[in-house]
Amino acid sequence: MRIQDIPIDQIRRPLFRQNDAAKVHALMDSIQEFGLQEAIDVLEVDGQFYGFSGCHRYEACSRLGHKSIRCRVRRAPRSVLKMHLA
Repeated sequence: MRIQDIPIDQIRRPLFRQNDAAKVHALMDSIQEFGLQEAIDVLEVDGQFYGFSGCHRYEACSRLGHKSIRCRVRRAPRSVLKMHLA
């Protein structure tokens, strides 16, 4: 696993998640004041990045206009990606 800043537009979010608007706004305030404190987790499969967690942090950074986000990147084979999508 490695820590890396990844452009937000390169992270695929294949599963729809309903975000809590109040939590997103609170995170936006926190990120503006302190920066992102906890990286999101992404899978790297065949050079593509997939995000399945950190949806509130991802949304907050997106709304704030950040071009990239700090990620914990774990390389995985396509079979692991399929398990996440099942």
